[in-house]
Amino acid sequence: MAEEQSRGGPTARRMLLGAQLRRLRIDAGLSREEAGAAIRASTWKIHRLENGQVGYKDRDIADLVALYGVTDPVQVAMFITMAREANLPGWWTPYSDLLPQWFRAYVDLEATAAQIRTYEGQLVPGLLQTEAYMRALMRSTLRDNRPEEIDRRVSLRLTRQQLLTRDDGPQLWAVMDEAALRRPVGGPKVLRAQLERLIEATALRRVSLQTLPFSAGAHAAMVGAFSILRFADQDLPDVVYLEHVTSAQYLDKPEEVEAYAHIMSSVGVRAIPPEQTADLLGELLHELG
Repeated sequence: MAEEQSRGGPTARRMLLGAQLRRLRIDAGLSREEAGAAIRASTWKIHRLENGQVGYKDRDIADLVALYGVTDPVQVAMFITMAREANLPGWWTPYSDLLPQWFRAYVDLEATAAQIRTYEGQLVPGLLQTEAYMRALMRSTLRDNRPEEIDRRVSLRLTRQQLLTRDDGPQLWAVMDEAALRRPVGGPKVLRAQLERLIEATALRRVSLQTLPFSAGAHAAMVGAFSILRFADQDLPDVVYLEHVTSAQYLDKPEEVEAYAHIMSSVGVRAIPPEQTADLLGELLHELG
């Protein structure tokens, strides 16, 4: 499953192929209307193909790349292979009944990201939670909190956490409000183990962890939790992820991403520096007794 994660999920693969098709079309000087007419499709279908919002058919890909001037059989075969891979199920398929459609895309993109920047005001980020913390959180927040359901959700989250120890895993920069570190999710024993886990995480090569203290007062990230994903492939734009109770937003317009990047930089400057985070966590552990 870790190997499947490293290849990314269908969402990222569709986005990458779509971006390349868009670039080929633009380089060929063709509009979406012209491209659609050439393959007997609507302009809307071309829009969805280029934005990675639908699956791909071999014939559509072959017709489009031919229209765009790609004639080398090796290159044509490469695009068709990309299309077939983009149609493959994600590594999370065994858990698909637990994942709403709007969250599947995030799990895919998270597994493909080169960098994850995240701010949390109330919780420890999912990638850094202990199993006991997860269980306590899920028992309190899920409508369906049967033990067997919680077991599967914990298994899914633990699998996601393997990103941080993968050889090609992302860089994680997480800023947590002090409230997230003091909220006794699961009680003092669970919180203690969680703080110890965070101290361990500060030693990970790819993790930069900061705490925004109460003394910082009002700050820009009080708008709520968010994550910014950046990808190694330049054809994939940065994506801001905002999660709600029954849905999520994915923002990729440059001005939207820049607004959240500015917030992240702002709280990063006001937060405890990464090299001092372990000391602060140790102080919180001491307070627990």
